[in-house]
Amino acid sequence: MPSLAGAVDKSSVERQFQSWLASDLWPAAQKAGVTRKGFDSATADLHLNWSLPDLVPPGTTPPKERPQSQAEFSAPGAYFSENRLRGLAASGRALYGQYGGVLKKIEAKYGVPGRIVIAIWGRETGYGRAKLPYPAIEVLATKAFMSTRKDLFFGELIAALHIVDSRDVTAAEMRGSWAGALGQPQFMPSSFLQYAVDFDGDGHRDIWDSTPDALASIANYLSQKGWQRGRDWGYEVTIPKGVTCAQEGPDRARPISGWTKQGITRISGKAFPSSELKAQGMMLVPAGTDGPEFVVTPNFYVLKEYNNSDLYALFIGNLADRIAYGSGAFDAPWGEVGKMLRSDVLAMQKALVAEGYDVGTVDGLAGYKTRRSLGEWQAKAGLKPTCFPDASLKSKLR
Repeated sequence: MPSLAGAVDKSSVERQFQSWLASDLWPAAQKAGVTRKGFDSATADLHLNWSLPDLVPPGTTPPKERPQSQAEFSAPGAYFSENRLRGLAASGRALYGQYGGVLKKIEAKYGVPGRIVIAIWGRETGYGRAKLPYPAIEVLATKAFMSTRKDLFFGELIAALHIVDSRDVTAAEMRGSWAGALGQPQFMPSSFLQYAVDFDGDGHRDIWDSTPDALASIANYLSQKGWQRGRDWGYEVTIPKGVTCAQEGPDRARPISGWTKQGITRISGKAFPSSELKAQGMMLVPAGTDGPEFVVTPNFYVLKEYNNSDLYALFIGNLADRIAYGSGAFDAPWGEVGKMLRSDVLAMQKALVAEGYDVGTVDGLAGYKTRRSLGEWQAKAGLKPTCFPDASLKSKLR
């Protein structure tokens, strides 16, 4: 951030920061129940980190929101790098065996399959091998003092002070990402306080250096978010021609037997488990008809609690299946979708809303409500539903 650094008097801002620690942070921490000893231990020799993104020093103006002209996102297929997935799966299979005993105990207690826990561990920090270069207190304090989301980081900073106060970890040991996410599971401090567990029995919740604690904490998080014991995350399927793609979403769940009655079958050719037929499932078509199609369980949406992205949850599910079953990429290819400008998708959303459709958040991103509303509009207009915005629809949907 050279332009920002040159525009402000760093020494003056640093003095304001030190004053803020005493006049603003300490009273709030004290009110939240942090002890003076814990506070002093966490904030000793604390200084601003000017290398972080999204900083707004006192006296400067936050950057204006950029016009929504960038590509919506790259084609979904780019998210599923085969080389990366194969590498993670190979390492994951070895670790799945190495920690098999721990994972069985974790699944018995929390109901979350070991393959899911291992997959999240791999996706978040490369099975704990990723470097965590930042002192978390420094990151959180800097962002709580001068960032575009000060309130969010102020709350997370108070949570981090509680962690130090609880003596689970010292401030020096509390390493994280540039955004303040902690340890091998990449928990924000508030999530650590709520979901981290001491699974190795040493008296400390250590998601940095204790693999059992890190894995069990991931499982506890998913369990408390509603993971349904005994159910999978979902299944890649084939949706027959004539069955509309505009049925997706967690609010349009039906028994999986209801999907099979429409002729929807698993790609593998296997029948759905008999235990699943009466249970709820949801259609998911993240690229519309131009990509893999799925029937997912409520556990898919629990995975989204970890990272609110359909593609993230699919990545975890696919990686978990590779680790446990030796499977590979999804069967259906990802088409070249996702190349439109967000401003164009935004215009489509506004046009759909004007016609009475519920597209969810009008933000230029094609979430499931936008996808299915587009499919419903296509059917009403006499077009074959594709359930994904593309350039050919721009002139038709105004």
